[in-house]
Amino acid sequence: MILTTQGLVLHTTKYAETSIIAKVFTRELGLRSYIVKGIRSANGRHKQNLLQPLSHLDMTVYENPRKEMQYIKEMQPSAHYHTIGDNSVKTALLFFMDEVLYKSLKEEEPNKPLFDYVVSELKALNDSTATLTTQPIQFLLHTARHLGIEPMDNYSHSEPLFNLKEGRFQAPPSAFAAATNPNMHYCLDAPSSSNLHYFMAANHSSTAMESHHPTATQRNTTLSNLLEYYQVHLSEFRNFKSHEVLHAVLR
Repeated sequence: MILTTQGLVLHTTKYAETSIIAKVFTRELGLRSYIVKGIRSANGRHKQNLLQPLSHLDMTVYENPRKEMQYIKEMQPSAHYHTIGDNSVKTALLFFMDEVLYKSLKEEEPNKPLFDYVVSELKALNDSTATLTTQPIQFLLHTARHLGIEPMDNYSHSEPLFNLKEGRFQAPPSAFAAATNPNMHYCLDAPSSSNLHYFMAANHSSTAMESHHPTATQRNTTLSNLLEYYQVHLSEFRNFKSHEVLHAVLR
């Protein structure tokens, strides 16, 4: 069966002498692994630069449900994001988004809302002339919603501590509970919890975003806390690296 779909390239590995296996998040089919024959040869029909991280493609693919890996018949750019490669901050954010998706998406079922959201974020990133310091945190929060692991923003004076395992804010534990309940070890401290709450509120309100001016330390801490949250809730989300570059370029 031959199908057409848009796709976002997440990862590539060399295959045989001249081919590549591309892990692609497709809009119509979900996550797929494709063999791209001959792309590393001098006379290949397709150029390797089509398979850069988060390349946005229009694809014609062979789909055989009895096979784990499929083949790409035709592919071409669906959109060009010209400003991203010329800007170190935008490039770092692109690689961050790519790594989040690559380590989060394991299901083959389509997730069209997530696909459309990522495409809209790529366009916004390409077109942006504003500061992008909070963008990785907002991306993690939005993506968590599409993955079905969105943390609950039930922050209050009586429930001020965020529990990474429970995915919600809770009351400070008693000394006995802290010692006997293993989930209590997943609680963030009060300043980290409060700051996460402000980011979550800003994620749902432009007014809250305009009134929230976190420091670089607060941003970095919240980003690290959210990556830990992903690790707790997604078993394959391990050894994340690209945020280290973000810490260097987002000041």
